[in-house]
Order: sequence, then C-alpha cells, then structure tokens
Amino acid sequence: EVPKVFTLFQNTPNPFNPSTVIGFGLASDMPVHLAVYSASGQKVRKLVSGQMSAGSHSVAWDGRDDSGQPVSSGVYLYRLEAGGKSEMKKMLLVR
Repeated sequence: EVPKVFTLFQNTPNPFNPSTVIGFGLASDMPVHLAVYSASGQKVRKLVSGQMSAGSHSVAWDGRDDSGQPVSSGVYLYRLEAGGKSEMKKMLLVR
C-alpha cells in the first residue's frame, strides 16, 4: 500500500547492536537521500541516494561509517530528504 504522505519511522531495534533497520514511506516516486550523522552533525554514512518508487521501504545500517569502520557507541541521527521535505530522528548504538 502506498503511503498518503512522506513518512520516516523510528528505527528498530533502538537501542541497537550491531545493526538496525530504518523504515520510511513515499507517497510518489521521487529522489531520496538518507544518511546517518553523529550527534555533532558530521555525516557518518550515506545509506540511500537516488530515485525510489512510491511505497514502503526499509534500509539496514550496520553501525559502520562510509569507509567501513565500526563507529563508537552513542547517539546518532538519521535524516531522510525526499520531495523537498526532510525529517530527522535519533537512535542509540550500544556496543
């Protein structure tokens, strides 16, 4: 079923170790950017960047940065940008 609005869901599980799943819904086909940031705002990992179809989607994050190195325990933010809108949520990695 296609969502009626752009939606970003809370990751599960949260807190997590070693990986988590981030879900989101798109009301129509559109370019999507999903990335993970440190609590200080530095980009840690790009998870999605490109055109996606309408509907429900999920992306796993394995607690690693863009170079493949494990990140430390702490609070991370994930931000979804799609269709001229953006939304951000917090998650907690516990090693």
